[in-house]
Amino acid sequence: MWKRFCRLFVVKTKFEAYLVIYGLGLGAVERGSHYLERYPGYGGWLLAAACSTAVSWRAGG
Repeated sequence: MWKRFCRLFVVKTKFEAYLVIYGLGLGAVERGSHYLERYPGYGGWLLAAACSTAVSWRAGG
């Protein structure tokens, strides 16, 4: 039963991978915009860039 449940979370096609990466990117941009509102200036831009870079780096590897 546990293996059947785990199979639901396996990415099988390129389209599923695209949807996962798109969702992660959208969440990173949303978090980055919140950082820019919360921490105006250099710190906010640095945190926003870190969010975007983390998704780009993870999607490529």
